[in-house]
Amino acid sequence: MATVHILIDYRPALRERTGVGEYAHQLATALVGLLPENDRLTLFSSSWKDRLRADVVSGTQVVDTRVPVSLLNLAWHRLEWPPIERLAGDVDVVHSMHPLLMPARRAAQVVTIHDLHFLDAPENTTAEIRRDYGSLTAAHAPRADAVIAVSEYTAARVRSELAVSRDAIAVCPSGAPNWPRAEPYAQNGPILFMGTIEPRKNVGTLVKAYRELLRVRPDAPNLVLAGKVSPSAEAEISSIRDSPLNGRVRHLGYVSANDRERLYREASMFVLPSLDEGFGLPVLEAMTVGIPVVASNRGALPEVAGDAALLVEPGDMAGFAAAMDKVLADPALAQRLIAEGHRRSLRYTWKSSAARLLEAYASALERRRSRA
Repeated sequence: MATVHILIDYRPALRERTGVGEYAHQLATALVGLLPENDRLTLFSSSWKDRLRADVVSGTQVVDTRVPVSLLNLAWHRLEWPPIERLAGDVDVVHSMHPLLMPARRAAQVVTIHDLHFLDAPENTTAEIRRDYGSLTAAHAPRADAVIAVSEYTAARVRSELAVSRDAIAVCPSGAPNWPRAEPYAQNGPILFMGTIEPRKNVGTLVKAYRELLRVRPDAPNLVLAGKVSPSAEAEISSIRDSPLNGRVRHLGYVSANDRERLYREASMFVLPSLDEGFGLPVLEAMTVGIPVVASNRGALPEVAGDAALLVEPGDMAGFAAAMDKVLADPALAQRLIAEGHRRSLRYTWKSSAARLLEAYASALERRRSRA
């Protein structure tokens, strides 16, 4: 059987492994153990100042180009040049971790779509995403030889809003982290939010709900917000620092994987009030560790959490306050959510997602050959 050379765009994981970066890193790691004997996996990076370590994922090759990310993205997105073969040599499959194609002369092109927030609220995205994603994704996605969606929810939106055929879409969700359960869980620990703080995450509603919770339960645990702040949410975080909640609400900024695990273990519950989520990895992380989850009923969160969370309308401040109060007041409810969360977390593994991804690569190769 002919050797297949796969290249994955590893740039989202180069610096801070937030959601997309963690997805790229963990999938690459899982793929190494599943590749047929003669196949190869290469991780691609481009940056003017940040270098990709050769041993970042054992068993892979690395192509580390000294090209500014913004410059390469502009050329790729607007000119579809240079082809990846000019930078990395011959490859059979190229996999972009975002919705826009990586230019290639002959390689099968695969894109990942985590969500369509850039279509729903472009004003809350970065300048590059506003410039390129909204105008180009509808043209790129149908041209891709395979489209990877991170949830059934996202896959359905890709089919309906981007006109991508069902057989070109593969659902490859995130896997649960390899973290042991917290035994026992920290019943009196802080209430935790984890994620990039941006308008979509609806942190303002969480803070208002927490203020209401303190009104009915003054001895409630502190609220901890862990995550990098987007420019569009800076004012919101500043207002918390200057409010009477200062001291009861702490913002920690970006946290590493080890710190994330510790924060989950120390928490009495996890709360995610997002207006939309393409998957919702922090919910899976919380369920894996073994803490109760309160989340909004939007996007892929009901799909991921199921009966393992108390689900609330994202605009219902009083509903979030009441849900947090229930978890604190009812140990039996908390234990039920923990047990159901653990059962659901076992469904999600990086190995099973990597196996689906390999099947998608094979289909993409066939589709590319038939188009040629």
